[in-house]
Amino acid sequence: MQREEMACLCFIHSIPGIGHKTLARIRQQAGSFRACLEGDDRLWKTWSLPAAACAGIVQARQHNDPVSLYERLQRDGIEVCCVEDDEYPELLRNTADPPYLFYYRGDLHILNEFCLAVVGSRVATSYGRTQAFRFGRELAGQGVVVVSGMARGIDTEAHRGALEAGGKTAAVLGSGIDVIYPRENRKLYQQIVDNGIVISEFAPGTKPESGNFPARNRTISGLSRGVLVVEAKQRSGALITADFALEQGRDVFAIPGPINSQNSMGTNNLIKQGACLVNSLDDILHEYGMDVAVNPASQQGVLAFPADSDEAAVLEALAHDTVHFDRLVQLSRLGVGKLSAALLKLELEGIIRAMPGNYYVKV
Repeated sequence: MQREEMACLCFIHSIPGIGHKTLARIRQQAGSFRACLEGDDRLWKTWSLPAAACAGIVQARQHNDPVSLYERLQRDGIEVCCVEDDEYPELLRNTADPPYLFYYRGDLHILNEFCLAVVGSRVATSYGRTQAFRFGRELAGQGVVVVSGMARGIDTEAHRGALEAGGKTAAVLGSGIDVIYPRENRKLYQQIVDNGIVISEFAPGTKPESGNFPARNRTISGLSRGVLVVEAKQRSGALITADFALEQGRDVFAIPGPINSQNSMGTNNLIKQGACLVNSLDDILHEYGMDVAVNPASQQGVLAFPADSDEAAVLEALAHDTVHFDRLVQLSRLGVGKLSAALLKLELEGIIRAMPGNYYVKV
């Protein structure tokens, strides 16, 4: 789309009450967004534009200029992609109701690579956070682009895992591209921009209101070949994403959890209903005819420790569980000093990870 027309599109999209379906109608009936901005009530009525949208256009064009708005976006490092553009992600374009445009910061081209969504509860357990980080890291280590929503809990850990692996990740926001939510993810936001992409289908400045998130979830699944639900309650936004995935013909994967955990009721029920049960990365990759590519460098730290070392004793005690420091003292039979030194060494090697509450887990 030409620069002036893109500026008019962004200008109209910034007007409250004008969504993606209205934009598509304007393009179809007016022929261009510039023609819409230059129109009047008579023309707008023939295009069936809502009265609120017409009033918004009249007010906006009295006080603002489309080109100035577009230039301001670009000065802020915000780019725009329209469904008419060749670079628009093909999987998303082929969904039933793709967003007409989205704003982004980062590398747009990764959205046309092999993407897989990792989603789950905002109020995640230690088990859920560990698994999200693990699968984010392992998927990214295989060259998969990890897509999530940058929310607290599972989303955050999935992004962090992908970044830890030196891989690519995409965050889809439920707010404007310039509104970072939650605020504590400001550093994570910049890391994702530098090593992937952050996108939003909402106009800049849009607050993270609850009504935005179903659309955000639809875009997450629309960009992805499949959706992995790590942890979810019986009623959860992650399950809405899984429903969108099924509507869009995507694969749905779920990690089982303890039967007495409220946070695993949603995932366990997904498996009952036919979602692919996931115990390991193989369970996902085999669905796409892919084999796990072993990276010897990722095993180097584990292999470097002799079987009779303190570090080996700690790794044996950890197994695949999240274990408290006090319990590790008992299982490893090391004193507090030796255990602390071994844990620090393993953490620096990237083999284990410290969790809140003085817990530790393999990654």
